[in-house]
Amino acid sequence: MMSGNYTSIGNQNVAGSVPAVSDPPSHVAVKFTDSSLQTFPPSGAQGKISGAAQPPRDADDSFGKPASGSDDPQQSGWFRSFTIAAYRPYFDVDTSDVLERIKDSLFPFKGSFSEKTANNPDLYGPFWICTTLIFVAASIGTFVTYIAHKVQKKEWDYDINLMTWSAGLFYGYVTIVPLALYLVLKYFSAPSGFVHLLCLYGYSLFIFIPAMCLSVIPQEIVRWVVAGVAGFMSATFVALNLRNHIKSAGESWFLIVAGIFLLQLALALVLKLYLFTISV
Repeated sequence: MMSGNYTSIGNQNVAGSVPAVSDPPSHVAVKFTDSSLQTFPPSGAQGKISGAAQPPRDADDSFGKPASGSDDPQQSGWFRSFTIAAYRPYFDVDTSDVLERIKDSLFPFKGSFSEKTANNPDLYGPFWICTTLIFVAASIGTFVTYIAHKVQKKEWDYDINLMTWSAGLFYGYVTIVPLALYLVLKYFSAPSGFVHLLCLYGYSLFIFIPAMCLSVIPQEIVRWVVAGVAGFMSATFVALNLRNHIKSAGESWFLIVAGIFLLQLALALVLKLYLFTISV
């Protein structure tokens, strides 16, 4: 057993023990010599790891345009046509813009539509105008035929071909005709933007929406007048807005404008014969 008395050990070296540490001085002065190191600003590092924090890809609107220094390959040429970003600018319009352009299509003699949409043609309005035309043509045609059959007490069957025929007519017309005109103008050294032509032809079809609604009037002469007025306004709208541009094609500009005008009238005639005519 150990006794309660403890023996103090002095600050002498004892084998197998750790020497005592002396108390540090109260103040220690450390002197640094002038450094010759140079400082550099943060470099714009490329790649996935950079010197500064970067925002997310979609936070700085880089969805529509590739971010600088990104590792993703930038699409160019025809490959860019298969990306969503290539079509985003053509749907970047407000409701007020679409309504203003629709109003211009109802006043065809101004001829200022091409100037207003030269820097910002859209596909939003033409797409919904054609889609609305398809449903209006199918619904109005179905309603009128249904009433006609009921008045004559005949059996009525829904015709699904009316929907498919309308879709093929309007979507095909607003795509194929501008494409053909684009190639013709390019051949005559008076090229025009393809999207601009799509925009112009799409808005030119808006007048047929109220015309189809008026086709429910059970008077054949009224339907002919409505189809004729709608076709004339649509043809005038397209022809006047392209006239100044097509004049640069030389002496053949009049034939091109006349062809555009007559083609719109032909569309109105087709609509009259197949959509405005009720057969029981």
